[in-house]
Amino acid sequence: MKLPNDPFILFSFLNTQLRDSGLTLADFCAENALDAEMLIEKMKKAGFRYDAEHRCFR
Repeated sequence: MKLPNDPFILFSFLNTQLRDSGLTLADFCAENALDAEMLIEKMKKAGFRYDAEHRCFR
């Protein structure tokens, strides 16, 4: 899966995907062959953190 490069577009994309699929970040990444730790780190650098309880980035 090709991800958006812009962190704000990626933020929106990931939250939409997580909301619509109902999956956790780990499950979403596993289904799409993505590295969850890389995504968390990339989003952290942009000022976002993953909220596991609500299954979204904030």
